[in-house]
Amino acid sequence: MHTLVNVLIVVVALLHLYFMVLEMFLWTTPTGRRVFGTTPEFAQASKALAANQGLYNGFLAAGLLWSVLLRGHGGLVVSIFFLTCVIIAGVYGGITVNRKILWVQALPAFITLVVLHLPH
Repeated sequence: MHTLVNVLIVVVALLHLYFMVLEMFLWTTPTGRRVFGTTPEFAQASKALAANQGLYNGFLAAGLLWSVLLRGHGGLVVSIFFLTCVIIAGVYGGITVNRKILWVQALPAFITLVVLHLPH
């Protein structure tokens, strides 16, 4: 179970690193515009906001990876905190921006949090 939880946490972290790259570096590119469904004009006008959002996704990824490294030394609490942050951000984004965010961001973190709490 321990290995499965770590793998799931790393997957959620990698998703957030991907979001970070998309938002910070690819926002105005055809790939970034396609993923987020934006026009070139909107992407250019919102570039700084997207980069800021990407930075936060990077912090979430860093916290999740840190929690894996801390396993046994407070890592459980750190994992719960960062997974909960991801879930809250995903639910908020799903409600205010696009329902797809619920499935892409919140659901993987929620599944990981559930598995984390299963008896070992």
